[in-house]
Amino acid sequence: MAEKQRIIQEFVPGKQVTLAHVVANPDERLYGKVGLPSGGGAIGVLTITPSEAAIIAADIATKASDVELGFVDRFSGSLIVLGRLADVETAVKSVVDGLCDGLGFARPPVTKS
Repeated sequence: MAEKQRIIQEFVPGKQVTLAHVVANPDERLYGKVGLPSGGGAIGVLTITPSEAAIIAADIATKASDVELGFVDRFSGSLIVLGRLADVETAVKSVVDGLCDGLGFARPPVTKS
């Protein structure tokens, strides 16, 4: 009989923005599939650890530009913002700058599709 191997995984949170992406012109069907109001404009998606920093990120985003909060989850660290493309880009870049420059988080590239 083969010996079973056990693998123990641990999550050690660091301070990082793991994803910072702007969906510039989403297909209209995407909104409903992910629980967002249709016609919300561009979509900014961020994932942050520690997850509670999503609250700080949401505050930075809404103060930086005229975006709506589509989703904030302090348990998973997810943040989604909606609005005009220029506003979403400004919000995402402001979150990355605020967390990375102000709080020492690891900086990701800001990507766009």
